[in-house]
Amino acid sequence: MHKLENLIQDLGLLPHPEGGWYKEVYRSEDRLLKAGLPDRFPGDRVASTGIYFLISSDNFSAFHRIRGDEGWHFYAGKGLVVYDISPLGKLSIHRLGPDLASGETFQAWIPAGHWFASRVEQTAGFALVGCTVAPGFEFEDFDMAERHALLDLFPQHSTLIMELTRPA
Repeated sequence: MHKLENLIQDLGLLPHPEGGWYKEVYRSEDRLLKAGLPDRFPGDRVASTGIYFLISSDNFSAFHRIRGDEGWHFYAGKGLVVYDISPLGKLSIHRLGPDLASGETFQAWIPAGHWFASRVEQTAGFALVGCTVAPGFEFEDFDMAERHALLDLFPQHSTLIMELTRPA
């Protein structure tokens, strides 16, 4: 098993604004014109993008949302839990990892516009995953949750929101 620091260095990962580390590894050459995209996109987009994403048990990926659908793919390490809150407030919990017998899976999909966050629940571990976004990801499509605004929208999930957002 690779050490966390080795994976960060070997994969050339950079700190991600939501927490953890990432590296874009794929950006489609195909472009989708704004005229053919839903109104939530302010301009043209590439068809798809893909990243490596690494999160350790002493960190978390804070609640955020994007304009495209995002697929998560488990590669290595400990199980990763992805929390997904729909615009109507329904909470879905996706468990990524190699232990299929305990309910983990190798893939999960988060629909566009959902608020989501993730963490490794086991101590002293990390999860290496891939994330695929379609239409392709642009940072202008990324909204980091503001803790109090998210609490106002979804008070029924206050404990989780307090745990997986950062203070202003």
